[in-house]
Amino acid sequence: MLQALSRIGRRRVLQACAAVAVVLGLLLWWLLPLGQPAPTGTLTFSTGVRSGVYQRYGERLKGDLATDLPEVSIRLRTSEGSQQNIARVATGKADFTIATADALATYLHSGKPGADRLRGCVRLYDDYIQLVVPRDSGVRKVADLRGKRVGVGQRGSGVRLVADRLMTAAGLDPSDDVKPVPSGIDTMPEQLEDGRLDAFFWSGGLPTSAVQELSDRFAIRLVPLEASLVKELQAAGGSARYYRSAVMPADAYRNAQQDQAVPTVAVANVLVTTDRSDPALTEAFTRTVIDSRDRIGREVHAAQLVDLRTAIYTDPLPLHEGASRYYRSVKP
Repeated sequence: MLQALSRIGRRRVLQACAAVAVVLGLLLWWLLPLGQPAPTGTLTFSTGVRSGVYQRYGERLKGDLATDLPEVSIRLRTSEGSQQNIARVATGKADFTIATADALATYLHSGKPGADRLRGCVRLYDDYIQLVVPRDSGVRKVADLRGKRVGVGQRGSGVRLVADRLMTAAGLDPSDDVKPVPSGIDTMPEQLEDGRLDAFFWSGGLPTSAVQELSDRFAIRLVPLEASLVKELQAAGGSARYYRSAVMPADAYRNAQQDQAVPTVAVANVLVTTDRSDPALTEAFTRTVIDSRDRIGREVHAAQLVDLRTAIYTDPLPLHEGASRYYRSVKP
């Protein structure tokens, strides 16, 4: 009798252990993506010029990606800016990048290789168009650039696109009415300081370190880009609809602005990939971008402006499947 009871007791204990194991297995299956192996391999992230916000942001994001994606080797590749970034990703020469919405729309409308494969992951921060001149310059508006030596950004940059459009909106021919200098933010501040440039355009988050450092050692001023000019710019239609009026706050560059807010043009930045990108990798990449916002934002101020509530709006690109999966996972 006692032996029978003992056997029944052992059987019940074994049954209970099996039930617990099943419950734990189901719980682990629910909590962990067991059906999705951790992303592996290598990826190339195309950034920007060395002293620009894209590159500084990419350098800091790389550290967080290395932690969150330990089996993925991440390579940063500098570039001239948005236009070159988009072409690289669209043609498979890079896996992820950052680009402005106007440059993306321009590429989509051009029908260039890979345009239909582009996908968005995150709407990031806004770029602010900055027209920088020496403080004693007579340039008070874009039209005053006639005959001047103007830094317009490298050929593959986003600033080159918007600088040409702004000058056209102001009644200038970007090729004939000014002396365009195809330099990037890594060299334009020094050229302005040395007198080799009369002005330069820049499109970047606030503050851009190269402009900040220039203002600390050399007297500069930011030329207002008034709302009337923005309306003229938008009248061109097409990808120009992504420009909007904005204001650079008075403390963006204290020395340059002398406590005065400056009207300007803003355009959104988007984290870009293609439909070739693995959904699990893209989901993890998107999660890291959102989760790293505050830490990176302490060093690259523009990163603080990444907002989960608006990140999903990657117009003009459709949202990547992996990014969509991430946003569904964090939906309240």
